[in-house]
Amino acid sequence: MDIFKKKESNVRSYSNSFPVVFEKAKGSWLETQNGERYLDFLAGAGSLNYGHNNAALKQALLEYIEADGITHGLDMHSSAKATFLEALQQYILAPRDLDYKVQFTGPTGTNAVEAALKLARKVKGRNNIVAFTNGFHGCTTGALAATGNQHHRQGAGTPLTGVTRIPYEGYANVDGLSLFETLLNDNSGGMDKPAAVLLETVQGEGGLNVASKEWLVRLEAICKANDILMIVDDIQAGCGRTGTFFSFEPAGIKPDMVTLSKSIGGYGLPMAVVLLKPELDTWKPGEHNGTFRGNNHAFVTAAKALELYWSNDQFETHITACSDQVRATLERSLKRFPELFVKIKGRGMMIGIECNDGDIAEQIARTCFANGMVIETAGPNDEVVKFFCPLTISTEELAQGLNIFEGATEKVASKLIKKAS
Repeated sequence: MDIFKKKESNVRSYSNSFPVVFEKAKGSWLETQNGERYLDFLAGAGSLNYGHNNAALKQALLEYIEADGITHGLDMHSSAKATFLEALQQYILAPRDLDYKVQFTGPTGTNAVEAALKLARKVKGRNNIVAFTNGFHGCTTGALAATGNQHHRQGAGTPLTGVTRIPYEGYANVDGLSLFETLLNDNSGGMDKPAAVLLETVQGEGGLNVASKEWLVRLEAICKANDILMIVDDIQAGCGRTGTFFSFEPAGIKPDMVTLSKSIGGYGLPMAVVLLKPELDTWKPGEHNGTFRGNNHAFVTAAKALELYWSNDQFETHITACSDQVRATLERSLKRFPELFVKIKGRGMMIGIECNDGDIAEQIARTCFANGMVIETAGPNDEVVKFFCPLTISTEELAQGLNIFEGATEKVASKLIKKAS
């Protein structure tokens, strides 16, 4: 542990909450160098929807590497990229009647968001972007400007401009969309007409806030009526996390752009893309680039994941069953411990429970870790315990994790009772 304290920057965060040295991982389990095993209810913050070292994905990658398949190719054509694009079209886009071109960006989610914002401004010739309270879109300057969280914003060291913030659905009981429409149509409203609206349909870091179908349909209508592009950030909520491949599917909307990263690579390998309607593809060659926008290893595992998990509806059925299993436990906990909990939040396997304050959530997460489970918190005050296990988790493993959570809540509740008395 000394080498980390001596040489790694203080910017690290997860290691502060989980102060062990991990060495191996398989499926829904992490293992330390000392052989201690932990259930993983973090899953790379949504980057490991298909679990650690998924056997089928690993085999596809090993075969590709053994055959000296190209690793780094900038944006040159490769057989691995072609296979991924074909799989995306066959298993995801065509069945959902979505017509998107694919832009490969730098390897992380914030790179995809930056590219989408840049393209929206280029296409519309306007600078302003509308984003929402509690939104999180990344920590590079453009994406950070659209992010609401002050903890992240204060690290910028420079003014964060070009974004107008609107209340998300349910925020402070304000009808944000009525406000948005009023500002758009009021010559003295003070809002520069935006090029695009950027949103998460389920806010991850913001606390698992869910936009209703009606709200999303209404927002799409406002955008269309005012010649504003709609960008859905599906970096954390996509790839099945909310129950469908895209989080926006239940609302029936068709965003102008979609950003994907995290689990799109399948194996936890870095990869990010922007899906954009063909008429928006006004880029000139090389106008937006990045040295690592062609991770061919990720193309291999991404294509295999789409083939394995999205060629039929069995995986979605499993996610729904797991979500029901988690929700039943959370509903029981909500009834048993009103002194701890406020409400259940989220959708699908992007689900959690809001605590009365961040200290309670932290105590529960810490106790879970002490009993063999890695789980994190979310929300503006870290008040939401966030269940983010791999989507491939078995019902038995899920039950084991939920038992750890229930044991932790009982322990924290008993401490509060003793403290009160």
